[in-house]
Amino acid sequence: MIIHRRLLQLSGSVRAPVAACVTLGLAVSAAYVGQALLLAATLAALTEGRTETAVILLAWTFGVIAARAVLLWARECVTAWAGALVRARLRDRLVERLGRLGPAYLTGARTGRVQTTLVDGVEGLDAYFSRYLPQVVITLVVPLTLVGWLFTVHPAAAAVLAAAVAGVLVIPRFWDATLLRRGRARWSAFADLAADYLEATQGMATLRAFGAVQRVGAGLAGRAQRLYESTMRQLRVSLIETGVSAFLVQAGTAAAVLVAARPGDAWSVFAVLLITVECFRPVRNLAEYWHAGYLGITAVDGLEELLSAPLPVRDTGTLTTVAPRPELVFDRVTFTYPGAARPAVHQVSFRVGGGQTVALIGPSGAGKSTLAALLQRHFDPGGGTITIGGADLRELSLDALRAGVAVVAQDTYLFHGTVADNLRLARPGASDAELAAAARAAGAHGFITALPEGYGTRLGERGATLSGGQRQRLAIARALLADAPVLLLDEATSHVDVRGEDALARLRRGRTCLVIAHRLSTVRDADRIVVLDRGEVVESGPPATLHTIASAH
Repeated sequence: MIIHRRLLQLSGSVRAPVAACVTLGLAVSAAYVGQALLLAATLAALTEGRTETAVILLAWTFGVIAARAVLLWARECVTAWAGALVRARLRDRLVERLGRLGPAYLTGARTGRVQTTLVDGVEGLDAYFSRYLPQVVITLVVPLTLVGWLFTVHPAAAAVLAAAVAGVLVIPRFWDATLLRRGRARWSAFADLAADYLEATQGMATLRAFGAVQRVGAGLAGRAQRLYESTMRQLRVSLIETGVSAFLVQAGTAAAVLVAARPGDAWSVFAVLLITVECFRPVRNLAEYWHAGYLGITAVDGLEELLSAPLPVRDTGTLTTVAPRPELVFDRVTFTYPGAARPAVHQVSFRVGGGQTVALIGPSGAGKSTLAALLQRHFDPGGGTITIGGADLRELSLDALRAGVAVVAQDTYLFHGTVADNLRLARPGASDAELAAAARAAGAHGFITALPEGYGTRLGERGATLSGGQRQRLAIARALLADAPVLLLDEATSHVDVRGEDALARLRRGRTCLVIAHRLSTVRDADRIVVLDRGEVVESGPPATLHTIASAH
């Protein structure tokens, strides 16, 4: 019986469904025990020639069997309900945790590992919580109760049975540490392999372009074979444990019956025989459910990694709104990524007046994206402050900040849903008319209505069925729906066509806007331009004053 401390802590959120499974499991065990006692009494009555009594007892036995069938049906229904509830609650909790960790965590984590934890790990935890954990409780309660009762019937047989039950529960535990250690190593290898397969699938076009498909495929096949061999070695240990348990169950049953066998006491013999069977039934079920819930136990490292990862920022702000056309100020902002030798940005200061547009330009690695991440509070600066409308970002709740800053990025992420679903990410309650108005303003209504099902057209993964310009216009429409007072354009002009440029101009109107770009030529209409290099401001001013820098950037 492996009970992991972290998994017990997780069970706090699913205590009610686990308790329901335990209750019905105990009721089913009670029905089995009732059946065993009635059969023992029936057989004793037949042995003693009391046929009428035996018939009555047999009728009661059939009644208990019928009741047990109902209980088994109810237990399976509750188990299915509990499993679905466990999966839903745990996934909700993990996804919420990922949202709080944000890009700071996902940048350093492999997508495939996270996906494997959210999918396969949680699936394994379904069986762990809905079947294995309740069965642990039943296995501790039922045998101890039955052995205690049997001491009142036949003390010697009860002592033998107690020793056998103790052996079944204790001796296989010597293998638990080995199984858990190997299982966790196997889970890590499994998650890494899943991440590699996902990466290879996503990068198939690149692999084909360089003729590397067979080479990478052979490497993946080799790793899959090693994972298979590791699993088989682990299974051999598990089978040894199962064999030892089965031997102790059979030997304990035989020994208890031999001790109980004595002339003239049919009831004791039959009671010991049938109660011994019921005493070991929960143990056999536990072994079965152990294999069902084992994946969840071994996935605990992935869950622990997600749930214990330190939050990059704390949601302690109390302000709930961002004022219209707020002033945006970066004051001596310094930030160093964990493990980096030098700051990504150092003593950066500039101001974006209310309703103005300021552009950040500079070469790759100059610190532009870092400032964008700091504005969205994916991280907090190590030094200096960022204020919106005079309020430090940390004084705003994260929900208020997310609602107050709309982002149009270089790579527009579209989900595998309808056009309308993707637009409503910005405002879930937006009406169809509001969607159409935003799309028109973004220059996207025309191509959307030309799609097979218009706004109900389901887009491919990441919007692969659309061109770069169309995806960008959908991103602009989404930002228009958000109607945030602060706008962040992160290399948003990279895929923009003429309609997109007009839409961006409409989007910026009346908003405080920070534009990130590599080249001066793409932001000449900004009110002010800040030039970054190696994390520091090297020049700033109106576009007309920066001609000397244009050739360098």
